[in-house]
Amino acid sequence: MNARAEISVTGVVQGVGFRPFIYRLALRLNLKGLVRNMGDAGVQIIVEGDRKSIENFLKDIRIEHPPLAIVEDIKVEWKPPTGEFVTFKVEKSEISGLGSLSSVPPDIALCDDCLREMLDPKDRRYLYPFITCVNCGPRFTIIESLPYDRPKTSMADFPLCEKCLNEYSDPNDRRYHAEPTCCPVCGPTLELYSSNGEKIDSKDPAREVAGLLDGGFIVAIKGIGGIHIAAKTTDDEVIARLRKNFNRPYQPFAVMAKNLEAVKKFAKVNEIEASLITSHRRPIVVLQRSENFMLSELIGPGLDSIGVMLPYSGIHHLILNYCRGPAYIMTSANLPGLPMIIKNEEALQKLRGLVDYLLLHNRRIVNRCDDSVVKVIESSTTFLRRSRGYTPDPLPLKFKSRLNVLAVGAELNNTASLLTDNKCFITQHVGDTTKIETLEYLQSAITALMRLLNIERIDLVAHDLHPNYATTRLAFKLAKEFGAETLGVQHHYAHLCSLMAEHGLDEIVGIAADGVGYGQDGTAWGGEVILADMNSFKRLGGLMKQRMPGGDLAAQFPARMVAGMLWEIFEPDEIRALLEGLCFDGFRHGKLEIDVLIHQLDKNINVPLTSSCGRVLDAVACVLGVCNFRTYEGEPAIKLEAAANEGKADLVKIRPSFKSVDGFEVVDTSRVLGDVIEALRSNLPRKHIAAAAQEAVAKGLADLAIEAAEKEGIKVIGASGGVFYNRAITSSIKKSVERAGLAFVMHRVLPPGDGCISAGQAVHASHRCD
Repeated sequence: MNARAEISVTGVVQGVGFRPFIYRLALRLNLKGLVRNMGDAGVQIIVEGDRKSIENFLKDIRIEHPPLAIVEDIKVEWKPPTGEFVTFKVEKSEISGLGSLSSVPPDIALCDDCLREMLDPKDRRYLYPFITCVNCGPRFTIIESLPYDRPKTSMADFPLCEKCLNEYSDPNDRRYHAEPTCCPVCGPTLELYSSNGEKIDSKDPAREVAGLLDGGFIVAIKGIGGIHIAAKTTDDEVIARLRKNFNRPYQPFAVMAKNLEAVKKFAKVNEIEASLITSHRRPIVVLQRSENFMLSELIGPGLDSIGVMLPYSGIHHLILNYCRGPAYIMTSANLPGLPMIIKNEEALQKLRGLVDYLLLHNRRIVNRCDDSVVKVIESSTTFLRRSRGYTPDPLPLKFKSRLNVLAVGAELNNTASLLTDNKCFITQHVGDTTKIETLEYLQSAITALMRLLNIERIDLVAHDLHPNYATTRLAFKLAKEFGAETLGVQHHYAHLCSLMAEHGLDEIVGIAADGVGYGQDGTAWGGEVILADMNSFKRLGGLMKQRMPGGDLAAQFPARMVAGMLWEIFEPDEIRALLEGLCFDGFRHGKLEIDVLIHQLDKNINVPLTSSCGRVLDAVACVLGVCNFRTYEGEPAIKLEAAANEGKADLVKIRPSFKSVDGFEVVDTSRVLGDVIEALRSNLPRKHIAAAAQEAVAKGLADLAIEAAEKEGIKVIGASGGVFYNRAITSSIKKSVERAGLAFVMHRVLPPGDGCISAGQAVHASHRCD
């Protein structure tokens, strides 16, 4: 019996070879009809034929769909056949939508088939760096609006030549409706420039750049989502010059290696890390250095790890194919805190004198997108930065919202989120919104996301409680423009809301531990044990509040934090002696500054309070001589983790102690720091002291959370905040929680750091106001 089925498919079904798959499947089952992209990123299919064949067709869509497609929902309306179709074909896309939300795919690394063709002298795309097909290439970074068709991408600037058009129109070709497809005749081209902006005549710019890199030159390279700075990894002089030029004295650089075998020559790679680094998403993976590490120590001074990625674009593959070194620095082309450069004119202007050469191309980057960074902790992926390769994949929610909620995130490591229906879409990594350029980038990222989701109405704008954040001011500005309400969400509660949303939980006892977040009492929180559900939270305890002499200066100069913490347990003269003996290099003005600091503490002048776990770890790092001055976010704590990596915590007697303050049970972190000093006086190895200090903080927070969970009858304890990038602290808390018979959850889809804040703000706001 013949039938007609009108089918709506939602999920990630545009830009992943879904229409060609449907075409071939329909022909195989002898069905007639059409398939087309829709304006809300969904796909519409109409088929007529034998009803049993149509039922098999629907079943096979779910089973056999392309590997990069995600089929979330298939809606079917059965109707009588009309006989209007004589064959099955791919129709022109429709501007209208299906009424259900779908997603644009992220950028996809070059596939093996395209790489093989690019390196085949007989292929017409031999050595062509912009080779791509339906299974790979740029997506999010080139799309301007939906539906996902070539005219709505930056590839519209490059009309297809006859041969490419034939491939694009052939259902049996791998490039059938591959929107970014092109060739040397009709596609983008590479151009090499000198530092002063003069174009260099070169027949093979990629090969020439490889020679320049091996020769010790610094080269800017435009890729898919932005421009990188590339340099040798084995020459101290080159790296020192790069650090000076870009004002990054100690910030670790990511490197790119040709293949996994090359990576294993300088880093340890387990199975999970290998699967991540070779995946089609191609993130930077933070790996432990191997014993035979042969790269320069200047790549990550004071660290025992290195961020590594493999080539993900044809440009990268070509350059590394020609290069002779084991790996090359590949870091974002921007000064600290500013967005990644994406425009050729901007690169030629801003990078003049900072790099020696620039390798640029003439394809526009529509949506800037930094590289994603991941770290394997407790055998699971943990995002340090969620961006290229993952954006704009949404966070699926177990509830549906009737409101469209925009959340603008925190101040640093910023993202924004847009919650609509049962999905939360998170922007690419934005960064430090204290800089006006980055704040403008945040606004453009929000606009682009709304455009891609075809969302014009915003009902509610959520933001951080901190009144002085630029994002808070932006929230009120956007709310006025949209005629929307606003809602402030406490920083650490937002952390835990995002964690609950990830795991589909209704309530949790959470440990929120990071550098700083504005507390409800006006102090700086950062080491909290919290009882939370999606509507409200209650602070149950955490780390003891400590004095921060000079406020934010104590975050930049950890020796100040040492003084504030020791004020609880030592007399002023003893503190002065300890600061001069252990932390003297942490004071720019020597003894005079120490005297002023002691006076500040004595008179309680400009010494705000903080329960920040990050500041405690900073103080320990300073006392142990690991880091006296923070030059990038989290530096002292990151270096402390490296120093403690091979230490044995049980060889040093540092145990958490507790006290009751203002009705809260807190970990006495002054006592922890005092024990660190006692261990130093006993001449115990610093790596063991560092490990024991981390363990004491972790054990203290875990004990408080376990006690709270048992008292409240909660079976799940979760962890969120930048402190949970630390493997040892995370592992210690997880083991303590599970030994107590409770479940432990941590982030898998979102970063534990402030990159998850906007999602948490959006989720809470939806529950509060829906």
